[in-house]
Amino acid sequence: MTKFSELGLAAPIQAALDAEGYHTPTPIQAQAIPPLLEGRDLLGIAQTGTGKTAAFSLPALHHLAGAPKHRQAHGCRMLVLAPTRELASQIAESMRAYGANLKLSVATIFGGVPINRQIRQLQHGVDILVATPGRLLDLVDQRALTLRHVEIFVLDEADQMLDLGFIHALRRIVPLLPRQRQSLFFSATMPKTIGELADKFLTDPVKVAVAPVATTAERVDQYLTYVNQAEKQALLTIKLREGQAKQEIGRALVFSRTKHGADRIVRHLAAADIAAGAIHGNKSQPQRERTLAAFRSGETPILVATDIAARGIDVDGVTHVFNFDIPDVPEQYVHRIGRTARAGAAGVALAFVSPDERGNMRDIEKLTRVKPVELPLPENFLAEQKRLPAPKLASRDDRERDALGSRGRNDGRGAGARRGARPQEAAPKRAPGTGGLAKPAGGRGHSGRPQPGGWNPVDGAAGDGAGARRRPRRRGGSGGARPASQG
Repeated sequence: MTKFSELGLAAPIQAALDAEGYHTPTPIQAQAIPPLLEGRDLLGIAQTGTGKTAAFSLPALHHLAGAPKHRQAHGCRMLVLAPTRELASQIAESMRAYGANLKLSVATIFGGVPINRQIRQLQHGVDILVATPGRLLDLVDQRALTLRHVEIFVLDEADQMLDLGFIHALRRIVPLLPRQRQSLFFSATMPKTIGELADKFLTDPVKVAVAPVATTAERVDQYLTYVNQAEKQALLTIKLREGQAKQEIGRALVFSRTKHGADRIVRHLAAADIAAGAIHGNKSQPQRERTLAAFRSGETPILVATDIAARGIDVDGVTHVFNFDIPDVPEQYVHRIGRTARAGAAGVALAFVSPDERGNMRDIEKLTRVKPVELPLPENFLAEQKRLPAPKLASRDDRERDALGSRGRNDGRGAGARRGARPQEAAPKRAPGTGGLAKPAGGRGHSGRPQPGGWNPVDGAAGDGAGARRRPRRRGGSGGARPASQG
């Protein structure tokens, strides 16, 4: 069996791996690191939780450390693009750990924080930059960042980056990079159409696949329960109570379709004395960081999230994933349940399937080639449901949004679906004939106005669901407003 010490990594990197307790590479690492050390482009496909971050970080750090250069003002030597703030932060944290013995600087840029601070951070240049596309383009447009010195370009979670509308941002970013560079694409799923697009950004890539495309983690036990939509909350509360009482549930992730739905779930759990927090695009960056920190520490063992968290949360000890709402896009299910059974641990995934979601579940079973075991409702379900306490009343505005969300959750807008409101943070609908791609450039958004460059205004589709706003139209100018950063 291959050891990290046999891969030829620089001594300072090997020392950092020893300090982290890393001795044996995972399959994706063992197959990807050797060709990357040779400077090859690479398309890596591996189910989530198998160590893709180390697979691209270690050879990149080896290259940067072996060819030291002065930092160029406003520039970077390595660029990593990620779809969400949380994932960007975690990649940067990992790279700092692996490069702890190297004199390399690592910076992150994404939306939700003051841009001036990031401009100052980039003033003298950095070695490694981890970014979301929206804020990166904002900094490029303000001439606070140049990409002409990039030697290594990494696209993490490539299928989501391309599938959710980031293709338009990438078409702007890639021409700004030097032609002579090393490009790496890593992903857990890679549908054929998306793979064809990825080939356009790679040069003679080595293709590494350590698991069938769209397979779910082998150590996840998958279950489903057929239940009416109105009964899902009671079922979740009962399951969490029983699991915590038996000490079977450590940390658990609950996935909701909409932001206001996530908040509503947290209110019901709080009424039942179950500590839970919510993370979604309406939360400010400090709120998201505090909630995630409480989840990591175990202070808040239940985290309710929209799909913004499906690709961005890497927390040890997640024992259970609850699909409170079934995603419209089957690939999202793969990423959701991949939040458990990480680093060789086992996990449990339970889906609550309402009558109108059975078609979505069949699509998931067809994609993953796994049929979850059906669990019936608990024998005492009706009696327990009646005994559950009512949650604290939400504000009138919240109640109105909840009502709107329950009536229109499948139309991509959900709660707050009023005239002129931004669409909800929901999984994108498949456009006919696109193989899952978002609607092509030139389409119209929810307001009926053309979207510049085909930019998808759905929260999370072009950054990370950070409540992006459109900039006002300049007086006297021609053309429409450009979308502000959503990264």
